[in-house]
Amino acid sequence: MKKVLVLGAGGFIGAHLVKRLRKEGCWVKGVDLKLPPYAETQANDFLKGDLRDPLVCREAINTNFDEVYQLAADMGGAGYIFVGKNDYDIMQNSASINLNVIEFCRKKDIKRIFYSSSACMYPEYNQLDPGDPNLKEDSAYPAQPDSEYGWEKLFSERLFLAAARNKGLEVRIARYHNIFGSEGSWNDGREKAPAAMCRKVAFAKNGGEIEIWGDGKQTRSFLHIDECLEATLRLTRSDWQGPVNIGSDEMVTITELANIIMDVANKKLSIKYIEGPIGVKGRNSDNTLYEKKLGWRVSKSLKSGIEKTYPWIENQVKITN
Repeated sequence: MKKVLVLGAGGFIGAHLVKRLRKEGCWVKGVDLKLPPYAETQANDFLKGDLRDPLVCREAINTNFDEVYQLAADMGGAGYIFVGKNDYDIMQNSASINLNVIEFCRKKDIKRIFYSSSACMYPEYNQLDPGDPNLKEDSAYPAQPDSEYGWEKLFSERLFLAAARNKGLEVRIARYHNIFGSEGSWNDGREKAPAAMCRKVAFAKNGGEIEIWGDGKQTRSFLHIDECLEATLRLTRSDWQGPVNIGSDEMVTITELANIIMDVANKKLSIKYIEGPIGVKGRNSDNTLYEKKLGWRVSKSLKSGIEKTYPWIENQVKITN
């Protein structure tokens, strides 16, 4: 039986990854500050602890796991990472975790480690045109991320790559592009655009109004959690380290995202555009390199993912009311 460690197992992606690994028959240990908030963890063993603390990290990485998935980070949506007041915490917390994880993996002679980076590490100057962003993997330099969150992700990529070169670790790195789905943040200030928009639509009465930050013309692509997990496992178990994009290449404006959600919800709502943090103007996953190296491509539409996600958020709204 394969023994796997998931760091950040109380978070959205981590909790889903634990479920997927258990279905495969793996023995899974999860570690996080908290248990998953919306469903009982399926980990065989779960350690509640702060990975910024070297003693906790040593307890977490206490044997030679076959695979380690490092997803633990201080993160959130635009309302968290682009407002400026969380910059130090984001950088200090996540960097501390990654430094600890690499050191204790090295001491336990663990080889295969997956690290979840982010599209936020790409240069802002390549994302100024909403209709034609450049997010090929080799466009990362000269570096100019649009947030301290992005700078920390770029630093940690280099940290893991240095560990691969100098310490013999088999590192796999993916740059995630807006992963969404059920059982994730939807109303705590850290939610991302799909969850926030689903919440707004769910709260609104038919014929009512919802608000969108900015002019709604900023573009993004969004990948449902199921395809994210498939792409992540394929990369981790391949012979190629990346870094590589994991995301959808179905680019939409934020207004188009809202319209898709309204269609799924069967509601007609007007949109009010207001000031708010929006991040870069254009972002879309370029999947050319992933398809070339791994021979697999994301295929599910954004609408199909929303059809899975919206009912869950709608139910959460009903519960809170």
